[in-house]
Amino acid sequence: MVERRALDMDSLAVSDRFRLFNFTRRDDHVTYLWILRAMDRLREVHQVQVSPDDVAAALRELAAAHDQVPTPDRGLRDRLDELHADRVVHRFDDASRAGNLVRYRNRQSVYQFSELGYWAYQAVENLLGARIEDVNLSRLVFSEVLDDLRALAEANRTGRAEHVHRRLARLDSAMEDMGRRSAQFHVTLGEILRSTDASPDVFLRHKNALLVHMSDFTAELDRHLPRLDRAVREVEETGLATLLSRAADADERPFMERAERRADWERRWQALRAWFSSDDAVPARAAELHAATRTAVSGVIALLRQITEAQRGGVNRSSQLRHLATWVFNTPDDGAAHALMGAAFNVRSARHLGVAHDDEEQISPGLTWWDAPGVEVSVTLFRSGTAPTAGVPRPVRRNPGAQARLRGKQAADRGSERRSAERLVEEGVHGRVLDETDTRILLRLVTRALEARTVVAGRLSSASGEGDGTMVRLVPDPAGSTVRTSQGRIHLPGLRLEATAHRTRTKNP
Repeated sequence: MVERRALDMDSLAVSDRFRLFNFTRRDDHVTYLWILRAMDRLREVHQVQVSPDDVAAALRELAAAHDQVPTPDRGLRDRLDELHADRVVHRFDDASRAGNLVRYRNRQSVYQFSELGYWAYQAVENLLGARIEDVNLSRLVFSEVLDDLRALAEANRTGRAEHVHRRLARLDSAMEDMGRRSAQFHVTLGEILRSTDASPDVFLRHKNALLVHMSDFTAELDRHLPRLDRAVREVEETGLATLLSRAADADERPFMERAERRADWERRWQALRAWFSSDDAVPARAAELHAATRTAVSGVIALLRQITEAQRGGVNRSSQLRHLATWVFNTPDDGAAHALMGAAFNVRSARHLGVAHDDEEQISPGLTWWDAPGVEVSVTLFRSGTAPTAGVPRPVRRNPGAQARLRGKQAADRGSERRSAERLVEEGVHGRVLDETDTRILLRLVTRALEARTVVAGRLSSASGEGDGTMVRLVPDPAGSTVRTSQGRIHLPGLRLEATAHRTRTKNP
């Protein structure tokens, strides 16, 4: 099976592909569908590029066989242009179709299916043509897969590259068809089991054929699964690398390089191997299908027993709904009717919460609510539906003990700084290593001195900084000065540092 490349597409590519289905959401979507059917009819007779007149003629031919075909003679070109805007078809200008000067001056356009547009049209047609009666679990495919695996091993052993490619292609198609059939069958079976309450007669009419079909499929799978596992391993024993290389050499897809073709065939072989060959950690997909089918058989039997007992007792979903409708009709007023229906179907009023994100620019407007990051919702908003408020400010709590500890710490720090300032005056700043407190006081005073410097006659004069009874003076000196600290050295080029005592003058009262 081909790898599902759609899982690796980004959101922009997915949105671009979804534009191809815009014609299904328009008011006259049936008209667009018949226009594409007419273009497909012309494509079958190898008329790839068509004009609006060709499409109108094809619609008239379809109208002769089908009563539902519209006749959009007017506005057909506009609808084709809208399909071109949706990238379903390509539009080309063809001047060779102009028979006279007037037609040449007008726009003569021809239209052609785009590759992705044709896939979108086929997807819609497959959906419209799907029938529940067609689903089945093909049990005959196992014998064909076993023969193809044995033939593939023989072809790789004898070196026939074309036979290797042909057998691999058949196996890939068989695996894709079997996966599609099994998925459709179990989905349809789940739909049947869900809807039997409304139509039990349909289920009872087909129950025997359904049980026989699943039982035969399970028995055939049990018989072939060990043989298929051995056949897969025999193919790999003939040389898997050689097998994939031969398949890539015989592959005739011109738009892919050889390395890409080989990687593609390797992915297909791994998918085929995963169907029938199981490891210790990962079971085979066929074994999982076997378990799902056995579970479905048990579900069918349980539902059959439930329907039989309901018909014997006369109570089923239909009779319950009829009794409920009678009770609702006989209620005295609308309020009682709504209350009864709400209790019967567990209907509650929905409570939706919406809170804006703190930084709206971080969230893309195109991001869905499922992928967007969550926000915090207050309990008040969740319980009462009203946004919380700040309320009355609370009184400030006094903590005398903490305040006393803070004041004591501040006094101790202040005393330490005062002692450091005194040491700067008594011991000086040179000829010793300043500790951390001395360095902090010195840097504070030097900063004040540097900020107070002035320029006199084009030259810097001396400056001073004061604080804590200490004054630091910066005197111009060609030799400069250096102060050693516990964290390193402070160089003052062109300045000499002096520390002296200083007393702050106070005014007499």
